[in-house]
Amino acid sequence: MPASASTVLPVREYLLVCLTAAVVTFLLVGLVRVFAFKIGAVAYPRQRDVHVKPMPRMGGLAIYGGVLGGMLLAHQLPVLRSAFDFSNDPYAVIVGGGVIVLVGVLDDRFELDSLTKLAGQVTAAGLLVLFGLQWLVFWVPWGDNGAGTGSLLSLDQNQGALLSVLLAVTMVNAMNFVDGLDGLAAGIGLIAAVATCAFSIGLLAKNQGDVGAYPPALIAATLAGACLGFLPHNFNPARIFMGDSGSMLIGLMLAAATTSASGKLNYASLGAPDLLALLSPLLVVAAVLFVPLLDLMMAVVRRTRRGESPFSADKMHLHHRLLEIGHSQRRAVLLIYLWAGVLAFGAVALTLFDVRVVAWCFGLGLLVALFVSAIPRLREVRRGQ
Repeated sequence: MPASASTVLPVREYLLVCLTAAVVTFLLVGLVRVFAFKIGAVAYPRQRDVHVKPMPRMGGLAIYGGVLGGMLLAHQLPVLRSAFDFSNDPYAVIVGGGVIVLVGVLDDRFELDSLTKLAGQVTAAGLLVLFGLQWLVFWVPWGDNGAGTGSLLSLDQNQGALLSVLLAVTMVNAMNFVDGLDGLAAGIGLIAAVATCAFSIGLLAKNQGDVGAYPPALIAATLAGACLGFLPHNFNPARIFMGDSGSMLIGLMLAAATTSASGKLNYASLGAPDLLALLSPLLVVAAVLFVPLLDLMMAVVRRTRRGESPFSADKMHLHHRLLEIGHSQRRAVLLIYLWAGVLAFGAVALTLFDVRVVAWCFGLGLLVALFVSAIPRLREVRRGQ
């Protein structure tokens, strides 16, 4: 890929795209809310829900509108237009995102069965692959002939496509599972997108402004802006839910951003000893979605042990457990924000700053998160004494 004439990073352009996506999303929510009520896309309170009054769904339409607004502006900016000229990744997100939002809108209105939703998720993920957005190489800790540096594992088109689809579908369902409290999925999506954008800009700096590294930061910036614009309408007390149309879109775009970033690493220039840099895309993938992925795995194990479908609903997600031990809705959401932020930004910081400093800050952040999470239990113990 051609390199830009200057190594100055287009941070201001990414910020402008982010703010544009936020404003467009914020303004569209009102229209989407009216539309959802009109067609009957409304979530009525159920036993496992925490809301107590009918709530419109389909907020994903506004989020997708914000993403489109940000992408359109980026296409008109002389610098960021290169992301479209030298890569199909932004087009993959627009098309694949449109499909996943359509599936989500139908589910928000008609409540599709799990297999139909899964088919839609695989189709959207497959579209990303058809546009060339897939994993082709990654580092593994073996095959170094005793040197201790590991080796690079190259994937053929079929293997890369399968891995990419599996990753995307996993992220889509992880974000879908975690969407259980006001503002939870939007906030985690915002944190994950900002962390991924920071990592991608750091990657862009390492590539000395190579325009081929523009797409992952652009995808993450538009998603961050869209989540930011939606959050004021969705934070407790919410006036609208994002529904499956929103949570699945967030998961798909996070998968697209991290997959795009993985393809922009210049492994030859980094050198084999720099294991942390080689591992950083996988590290970011694991960290930014640790909370929803953990929740997803726990839900699958829990439901399977009861002899139920992994997709059946219950009221034992992490956010439900936080409510049970005494946290309010807002505090539970903010706690999960804290955990997601510590993990995501800790992983990204490891690739950008001194490892020892980051390790101390990361450990301190974990201790703070643990203490704040345990406050209700500590109060109970004190009362019992």
